[in-house]
Amino acid sequence: MATKATIYKAFLNIANMDTNYYNEHNFTLALHPSETHLRLMARVVAFTLNASDDLVFCRGISQDDEPDLWEKDLDGSIKLWIDLGQPDEKRIKKACGTSNKVIIYTYQENMALPWFKKIENNLSRFKNLSIINLNMDEDIEELTQRGMNLQCNISDTELSLISSDKDMLVTQNILF
Repeated sequence: MATKATIYKAFLNIANMDTNYYNEHNFTLALHPSETHLRLMARVVAFTLNASDDLVFCRGISQDDEPDLWEKDLDGSIKLWIDLGQPDEKRIKKACGTSNKVIIYTYQENMALPWFKKIENNLSRFKNLSIINLNMDEDIEELTQRGMNLQCNISDTELSLISSDKDMLVTQNILF
């Protein structure tokens, strides 16, 4: 019998001083059996950094034809495509061809930097692509709760995640 996804509920109070975006978001996340808590929190961080009323989580790691998050226009066209990890060049090309803006967030520096060095020379043709390494404290997984309530403050591209008993700082290193 296949293992089912674990359901997490998250309430985010976002104060983004960089973009003047202030809002609360309440959503349900599914943790796929092959997904780690670190990746789940990377999805939450990616959402927080790009939060808007139209940004949504997609069906997740089991779907090859969708990103981790996206924002669509009213006509159905994709405004923003967000992927996590180290996608291959074929996926990057598809994303850049179908979306106005593409952001790839890497979150494991020891794997991300060798991946980036390998494909860096082939990325110059993608004018709508950004690649950002998230520098997250290894303890960020401790924020993962089945019911998360986080205050998220962004200032000067630094994200502070604050729960009732822990707080973490996430910084961004722009690779491309």
